[in-house]
Amino acid sequence: MTARRRITVGERRARLAERHRLTTATKTDDVAAIADSVVALHSTDPATVYLSAIARMRHPSIDAVSKALYDDRTVVRHHAMRRTLWVFTPDVARIAHAACTEAVAVTQRKRLAKMVEDSGIAKDGAAWAESAKAETLAALASMGTTTSRQLGKQVPHLTGKLQLVVGGRVVNTQSAHTRLLLGLGFDGAVIRGRPSGGWNASEYPWSVAEQWLPGGLTGADPHTAAAELAHRYLDRFGPATTEDLQWWAGWPAGATKRAIAAAGAVAVDVEVADGVSDGWVLPDDDEAGSRRSPSWLAFLPALDPTTMGWKDRSWYLGEHGKFGKSLFDSNGNAGPTIWVDGQVVGGWAQRKSGEIAYRLLADVPASRAKAIAARAEEISTLIGPVRVNVRFPAPMQKELLA
Repeated sequence: MTARRRITVGERRARLAERHRLTTATKTDDVAAIADSVVALHSTDPATVYLSAIARMRHPSIDAVSKALYDDRTVVRHHAMRRTLWVFTPDVARIAHAACTEAVAVTQRKRLAKMVEDSGIAKDGAAWAESAKAETLAALASMGTTTSRQLGKQVPHLTGKLQLVVGGRVVNTQSAHTRLLLGLGFDGAVIRGRPSGGWNASEYPWSVAEQWLPGGLTGADPHTAAAELAHRYLDRFGPATTEDLQWWAGWPAGATKRAIAAAGAVAVDVEVADGVSDGWVLPDDDEAGSRRSPSWLAFLPALDPTTMGWKDRSWYLGEHGKFGKSLFDSNGNAGPTIWVDGQVVGGWAQRKSGEIAYRLLADVPASRAKAIAARAEEISTLIGPVRVNVRFPAPMQKELLA
């Protein structure tokens, strides 16, 4: 029997550097290629898309990212894995929609129908929602790209308020147009466009998906898509454990195992901080274990896909990867991080003055400390007058901003 391949922590760190375009040689100005290199860019915080991209660009440019998103449309914003907002290339967005979003959309339709009924708007909430969605899409198709507020003025169905009732108690009230557009987004029927408040804004206008993106987002087979998404994840993040992929995709355990099998993954031994785990790589993944990446450093934003790419983060974060510790909030959301040669060595934040404040959690050579200080100045210049607000700040960000 052939012994299983063993992939060391050192090799894992070298892989993420090159596959995620964090070394000088692997950087590119192609925003679509950057998105594909990490499968997708996190977009819960609008700024993350931009800061993740410029960290991987040869010639960092905020305008180039906006051009890719809204002019060339080589990347598109859509909810998918873990019900999170991402930026994908269109082909990957269609895969992720079928593999992840469609299941979320079913749940969202049921929730919307219940909210309609609980709010006393209609006895048959599902029928009301379908009628309202159809009317909304028709209005949006005629109006073109528009905001939810503008659309709400045009569609009578959207003037009401919806109540979210939990345990017989109203816990939230939401405008009907906001909830309907969110549901249409999960359906893959509408797409978010360019926000009017600048690149760091989050109030997006909406367009009918087929008008914004030829071919739209829907139509892929869910089982085939799940296998393809697992394949893409292992290609970019492998080796990874079953638990890593299950967490990243937001799938149940059984669906995760089926997707791994359908992707033809090969079992390997994966080194983690405190031992060895069962992991997976693609069958054609034959990188030599002795490979080393050139020295590199990066300032990555909150929720960057590299920082958030695995459930077990101990091999690149050590004790600092624990929820509620310096670099993560209590729910596991990553704050901005500083990386050196495949390891997180600190965190950073932008102060109201525009200064990039940071703190190192590990000793680094004097030459690297000097390079980190220089990079902080570069980031401040690139961001310019915009102020980046982290939606889920980690303890370190709160301390740096205090």
